[in-house]
Amino acid sequence: MSRVAALLTRLVTLLGLVALGVLGPATAHAQSSPGALATGIHISDGRLVEGNGNDFIMRGVNHAHTWYPGETQSLADVKALGANTVRVVLSNGHRWTKNSAADVAAVVSQCKANRLICVLEVHDTTGYGEDAAAGTLDQAADYWIGLKDVLAGEENYVIVNIGNEPWGNTDPAGWTAPTIAAVKKLRNAGFEHTIMVDAPNWGQDWQGVMRANAQSVYDADATGNLIFSIHMYSVYDTAQEITDYLNAFVNAGLPILIGEFGGPPDQWGDPDEDTMMAAAQQLRLGYLAWSWSGNTDPILDLSIGFDPSRLSSWGQRIFNGANGIAQTSREATVFGGGNPGDTQAPTAPGTPTASAVTATSLTLAWTAATDNVGVTGYDVVRVSGGSETTVAASTTNTVAVTGLTADTTYTFAVYARDAAGNRSARSATVSVTTDEGGSTPGVGCSVGYRVVGEWPGGFQGEISIRNTGTTAISGWTLSFSFANGQTVTNMWGGTPTQNGGAVSVTPASYTSTIPAAGSVTVGFTGSKGATNTAPTAFRLNGSTCATT
Repeated sequence: MSRVAALLTRLVTLLGLVALGVLGPATAHAQSSPGALATGIHISDGRLVEGNGNDFIMRGVNHAHTWYPGETQSLADVKALGANTVRVVLSNGHRWTKNSAADVAAVVSQCKANRLICVLEVHDTTGYGEDAAAGTLDQAADYWIGLKDVLAGEENYVIVNIGNEPWGNTDPAGWTAPTIAAVKKLRNAGFEHTIMVDAPNWGQDWQGVMRANAQSVYDADATGNLIFSIHMYSVYDTAQEITDYLNAFVNAGLPILIGEFGGPPDQWGDPDEDTMMAAAQQLRLGYLAWSWSGNTDPILDLSIGFDPSRLSSWGQRIFNGANGIAQTSREATVFGGGNPGDTQAPTAPGTPTASAVTATSLTLAWTAATDNVGVTGYDVVRVSGGSETTVAASTTNTVAVTGLTADTTYTFAVYARDAAGNRSARSATVSVTTDEGGSTPGVGCSVGYRVVGEWPGGFQGEISIRNTGTTAISGWTLSFSFANGQTVTNMWGGTPTQNGGAVSVTPASYTSTIPAAGSVTVGFTGSKGATNTAPTAFRLNGSTCATT
């Protein structure tokens, strides 16, 4: 996971980004990979492609395997939610318990069994030069060489990410030479895999060292099969910063992806994940969200307690939101799906039906489509005259549509798609009028409140709202009171209204529906005085909730 340790002031950050060196003239392009050296997943004309030349765009998540080696079910869970890639945290034994060759072989086997491309990374290098406990890229390269017998022949399925965030904020210019040396060491040892390299500045490259030296690093790899990874957290809180950085690589013909990113704000800023995901989709670049579960700071957990049925608001955003995994992921063709020769579109889905209609949300379901290879997902569109707007995506034949307006008639239809990107004809439409509004009677709920972290004058909190009833709760309002003058200053997963100590929270579009026996999570930052007593009572749509 990225940190912005010892991050300079915002002004310095902005100046640093503005003053970055350029990659080279606009006409400079990375060399195409020599055909004879293209083994498995490789780089061609600045793009990541499969062995058959099919463009491969990573859509997936990071999984902290080295700290949670018993959570291997997570690979199947993220696949079921639509991911085509998983980045797996490993240790070479420098800082954490070493992942053995047998363990790594088992991880690769499970990735393949779940039809996932596997990015393997050594985490012990994180923050080298600033964090005294971090290892070197040279040590990481030695670890990979020790795994050569395990990884040889897996070039179609495995990408080697040499070391996670292998330089801190101290003298980040020192990143370039060790990165080149590690790449050459692996190539000299006979590795033919695509190699991924992370940026300095704890992965965020806010001083532009990777951006300025990317061409020289790329040129050091004789095979041309190298891809750069930028980690985007609170440094990237404006659309211009994000698009400028990504476009600099694309315009230079240098391959890049967003190897980690976060959305929830922290004490350093509020990452613009919407632009990250939209830009990645527009530029056809990969992204891998941090992270599935188990974070020390759980605001970045996509699932709560490794439970795929308990996605956090961050998880809902990544998997089911606009430009999210369910909507944009395509399975690698090496697994038999999405063959470029597959031109047959799925059949049209059945006419959708609506249920659980409230003032702001509803649930749609339809008869599944069929396909000669397999349906991988559905796109739900709102139809208005001759125009369409995508409002939701799903890997199953049901979806919750949120963010609607009360007492309004909407018309919806559904498309099916397969792994090759073939799209079905549109289903028949259904028109639905939302309710006029009002609370949901008989709500059963429990609320968990906790302080994630505190600092002088401020704190970060998290509220988990669980539906203990048998029907979905939609269009909810949560109310509670602070006793010590605390004030909510920023919130994700919901919108706060505060009058004195009394706080009322309404949902974001992606937290609007709480399924029966399910939950949503709302996070926030706030200001406080010397005392920060937790609220003791919560009401959801007027009903008192149990506390946990």
